[in-house]
Amino acid sequence: MHLIPLPALADNYIWLLHDDEGQALVVDPGVADVVEQALTARGLQLRAIMLTHHHHDHIGGVAALLARHDVPVHAPMDERIPFGTRQLRDGERIEQALPSLDLQVIHVPGHTLSHIAYVGAGILFCGDTLFSLGCGRLFEGTPAQMIASLDRLAALPGDTLVCCGHEYTEANGRFAQGIEPANADLQRRRRQVEQRRAQGEPSLPVTLASERATNPFLRTDSAAVRHWCTTQGTADDRTACFAALRRAKDNFRG
Repeated sequence: MHLIPLPALADNYIWLLHDDEGQALVVDPGVADVVEQALTARGLQLRAIMLTHHHHDHIGGVAALLARHDVPVHAPMDERIPFGTRQLRDGERIEQALPSLDLQVIHVPGHTLSHIAYVGAGILFCGDTLFSLGCGRLFEGTPAQMIASLDRLAALPGDTLVCCGHEYTEANGRFAQGIEPANADLQRRRRQVEQRRAQGEPSLPVTLASERATNPFLRTDSAAVRHWCTTQGTADDRTACFAALRRAKDNFRG
């Protein structure tokens, strides 16, 4: 399998996955032209579209793609997504024949209430729930829902490749450094990201093991993050600590 992040809009990634026979699927196509150009350039046949949540920057290109490609659309159960050929629940599986892929659906409410992620073949398509060195804003869900969702994702194997919906890593890294200034793994990750971005390369995908070592939103049990939480009066409550982190990130301008 070949995994390709396609930059789109201001900072989105549309994820393209294809096999050696030219069979492809895309995840969260916010625009169609970027996908069409990639398919043409690589000689690929689109076989499926997968959606993680209803926000327009993740589904805006679906109608135009369906006008040219007769393919199924896998999506969460949400009336705000009018394209779903198959509406998915937590724990369901997608057995994709072309390209050959077996994906599990994980319901991860928080950013939105119906948000889902897909995991399989060592790859996690997590939309706007988990970002590298960060997580999504809580537009609809609660802190308790979001931390439970992140816990589920963090429990996946460490070599899982995290494929997020946005290129937010540099800004997230600056925030994370303020939470854990002595985290050597975080410092190395930030240098790596800086080098990649300076060369015009994406910071993604990244392994889940790297995120568990560096992402403060996955580290509410670590001593350093707990210490930060004591400054917010939330040291003994993981959910309150997460909520304090999310509020701080919402107001972060670094």
